[in-house]
Amino acid sequence: MNKYQYIKVESRDSIGFLVLNRPKVLNALNRKMVREIVEALEAFDHDDSIKVIVLSGEGRAFAAGADIDEMAEDDSIRLELLNQFADWDRIALIKKPIIGAVHGFALGGGFELALCCDVLFAAENAQFGFPEINIGVMPGAGGTQRLTKLMGKTKALEWLWLGEPMSAKEALHYGVVNRLIAPEILMEETTRFAQKLATKPPLSLRLIKEAVYKAVDYSLYEGMQFERKNFYLLFSSYDQKEGMKAFIEKRKPKFEGR
Repeated sequence: MNKYQYIKVESRDSIGFLVLNRPKVLNALNRKMVREIVEALEAFDHDDSIKVIVLSGEGRAFAAGADIDEMAEDDSIRLELLNQFADWDRIALIKKPIIGAVHGFALGGGFELALCCDVLFAAENAQFGFPEINIGVMPGAGGTQRLTKLMGKTKALEWLWLGEPMSAKEALHYGVVNRLIAPEILMEETTRFAQKLATKPPLSLRLIKEAVYKAVDYSLYEGMQFERKNFYLLFSSYDQKEGMKAFIEKRKPKFEGR
């Protein structure tokens, strides 16, 4: 039985699948739905049987924005006290790889959720964008920050100011997505990639992810010091011993995530 109201979760072949499930409203994100997404991600992160997480949307879209009806009457003090973005901050603490599969629309909060993924695959018909400016607001869950880090200040300002849709091809050009895939095989290709990652040593995946995100914010020197510590740390793992022994013995390693 699915314990969540707005999402579906399942696991198979060491992969945790999280599906946004409000298809009648194009998976518009309300606060309870975001809380469910975060809780499901954390549950997968703490489940030793899960190696990789795949995030996708049910129906015709990934997620077409935030639920405007929910926030139309809010004021600054209510939002400050509500502190809703604290839930979003928890997504950045997930240690396992998160692979996003986007089809249809990923707009506003939906685009911000997509940008929280570590690797993003998009259907060729996908559309991204931050239309918040057209209703008198702006992204608030990291959109201005993550988009700028991906494509740079000048191009990010153009998209954020105009609020126009970005095609999947443009998203690929600017480094927002990793690959474009025919819509009918989007989940198949995303799952195939996740399966490849699931065969890799989990501790290496975890520490590589951690080091790469430090590279985004740290100076080169600080980032390299952090990388070095993680490199050294892996030499205390069983998987490092097994991986190198298997290489010397010319056999396939059996990684255990310890």
